[in-house]
Amino acid sequence: MRLKPLDVLSLLAVMLVSIGAAVVNPGEALAQAPKTETAPAAAIEVKPVPPEVKPPAPPAAGPTTEVVENPYGLEALWRQGDFVARGTLIILMIMSIGSWYIGIVKVIEQARMLKDGKEADDKFWHAHSVQEGVAMLKEDSAFRFVAEKSALAAAHHATMQTKQLDLNTWVGMALQRAIDVVSNRLQSGLAFLATVGSTAPFVGLFGTVWGIYHALTAIGIAGQASIDKVAGPVGEALIMTALGLAVAVPAVLGYNWLVRRNRVAMEFIRHFGGGVHMSLLGRGGRTRADSES
Repeated sequence: MRLKPLDVLSLLAVMLVSIGAAVVNPGEALAQAPKTETAPAAAIEVKPVPPEVKPPAPPAAGPTTEVVENPYGLEALWRQGDFVARGTLIILMIMSIGSWYIGIVKVIEQARMLKDGKEADDKFWHAHSVQEGVAMLKEDSAFRFVAEKSALAAAHHATMQTKQLDLNTWVGMALQRAIDVVSNRLQSGLAFLATVGSTAPFVGLFGTVWGIYHALTAIGIAGQASIDKVAGPVGEALIMTALGLAVAVPAVLGYNWLVRRNRVAMEFIRHFGGGVHMSLLGRGGRTRADSES
C-alpha cells in the first residue's frame, strides 16, 4: 500500500512534535524509565583526623616610645650657636674642669699632709736626736722638710767663722723659710678657684646678653614676636646663665673649704716646727724623748 505525500508529511509532523515534547520535559521522560536499584556502597573506615597544630603566635610587641629631640637644649645650642656662643661654652667648660681637678688634687694633698703630721708625732719625738727623727720620716713629707732645713741651719751655724747672728735667730729664719715654702705649696691652685668663682657668673652673663641680642634680631627680622622666633635665643640665654652659676658656686665653696683645711694643716706644721726649734736650741739637738730619759 503506497502512502500519499500528504500522509507522509502528517506523520513527520507528529514525530517532530513528539521529539520536541521529550526535549522540553526530560524529567517526565526519565520518570517513565524503569528505576534500577543501586547496590549499597561498601562501608569505608574513616580514621579520625588529628587536629591541626597551629604555630605559636609571636609575642606582642611592647609599646614603643617615641624620642622627641629637644630643639632648645644644650646640644641644639652647640649645633645652632655661632662662634661667640661656642667660645663661651668652651671657656665655662675649661673653668669647670680646672676647678674640679684642682679641688680633688688639693683634698688629696691635704689629707696626706694631715696623715704625715700624725706620723711625725708618733715617730719623730721618740727618736734620740733630730737627725735620727728626720731619717724616720718620709722623704716627701712636709714635716721632714721643715725639720731637715732647721737641722741643716743649726749645723751650718756651728761651722761659721764669724757668728754675727745667734743660733736662735739663724735657726728661726731657716725654719720660717721652710714653713713659707710649705704654705706656698698648699696655696697653689687656690687662686684659680678664686678667679673662677668671681668671673664665671660674668662669663655666663655675657652669654645671656648675647642670647638676648639674638632674640631681638630674630624678632626684628620676622616682624613679630612669635614664640618660635624667640624661644631658641631666649633658651640659649637662660642656659648660659645656668652654666655660669653651675661653674661659679662649686668653685667658691671649694675655695673656702680648702682655705680652712690649709689653716689646719699649717697649724700642725707651725707646732711641729716650734718643737724642732726648741729641740735644736734648748736640748742641743735632742728630742723630747731623749732629754726626758
